[in-house]
Amino acid sequence: MEPSQSLEVEITFDVDPETEVPDWTQVPLVVTVAEPEVRELDAVYYDTAEYVLGRAGYALRRREGGPDAGWHLKGPRQGSGRMETGWPLDIGGDTASVTGVPPEIAAHIGDLTTDPLVVIARIRNTRTAYALRDAEGGILAEMVDDRVRTRDEQRGMEQAWREWEIELGPAAP
Repeated sequence: MEPSQSLEVEITFDVDPETEVPDWTQVPLVVTVAEPEVRELDAVYYDTAEYVLGRAGYALRRREGGPDAGWHLKGPRQGSGRMETGWPLDIGGDTASVTGVPPEIAAHIGDLTTDPLVVIARIRNTRTAYALRDAEGGILAEMVDDRVRTRDEQRGMEQAWREWEIELGPAAP
């Protein structure tokens, strides 16, 4: 199965827990904002023990929840975005689990590393998503309000924070 590919153009902001979501209709071209959609996301991140992927600007994750659940490989920043390659959760049959990377994905990153991949982090996230729409109903961007909980699986450290992410949509100029 061929993976999907797209250029992801997004920006992320750290925000205080009490910060209110702004009225996005005050932004030029945004005419309506869809009702918020709450998503529970659970992602496991993989790298080598020496962080070969991360040092090269790549991130490999397996995420459950939300409309883009699956395996994702984000590449290094290229201009205004990052190339994202995606596979469905069930690629590789029984090997597509939180305990291992499917052979198809390992082969895809073979030019970067053939070292064993290990779980380096787990990120759980309560995401509230808002579609920012133009006059024709096209999605200019998706704004998400994330309540993030993470665990560094190598060090056993946990953190929590809140962030906003705005990703350009198909109707963006």
